[in-house]
Amino acid sequence: MISIAVIIILSYLAGSLPTSIIAGKVLKSIDIREHGSGNAGATNVFRVLGWKAASVVGIIDLLKGFVATVYISGIAFGDVPVSHDIVRIAAGLSAVIGHIWTVFSGFKGGKGVLTVIGMFFGLSPVSVILCIAVASTVFMVTKYVSATSITGAVSLVMIVAIRKYLLMHDIGTVLFILTLLTSVLIIFTHRSNIQRLINGTEIKFSDK
Repeated sequence: MISIAVIIILSYLAGSLPTSIIAGKVLKSIDIREHGSGNAGATNVFRVLGWKAASVVGIIDLLKGFVATVYISGIAFGDVPVSHDIVRIAAGLSAVIGHIWTVFSGFKGGKGVLTVIGMFFGLSPVSVILCIAVASTVFMVTKYVSATSITGAVSLVMIVAIRKYLLMHDIGTVLFILTLLTSVLIIFTHRSNIQRLINGTEIKFSDK
């Protein structure tokens, strides 16, 4: 149990690395949360700091979920009372929680989309690739990152469900439940975006 606690803490700390906030401080001596959309994510970094900074931030945010799921989860020592798959899931989810509620910036971080993608790349890469294909189509049509993220969250649940229950692929029930929970979490973090989409005031990706 001690090793699981260590994995969860390390994964949370890895996810808590406030990449967009660091980028704002280093490049322009600003708090990225006080500019653009006010969100501490790669999309807002793109609007405020440009595509180069956004690319670096985005890659790191994605890697936080992947590294926690694939590598940090592997440092278990002693007797572990649960399967390694559950340990990997716990590590990935901890990184996502760390990204959204980072301990380094007053528990106010990003919305977790890229870190979730990184986590699922480590858990179910086929499902993520199919999900990205669906979400990319929505983005090309709407140019709304929020709508793309929400669609991606919903489509990921549907894809995993279809693969598990219709195609009979080897996907565990715990992974399906995780998919459902993380998708609900992503929708929850986008609740203000959903309201702006309804009101017609949401900012498109190309807008400054």
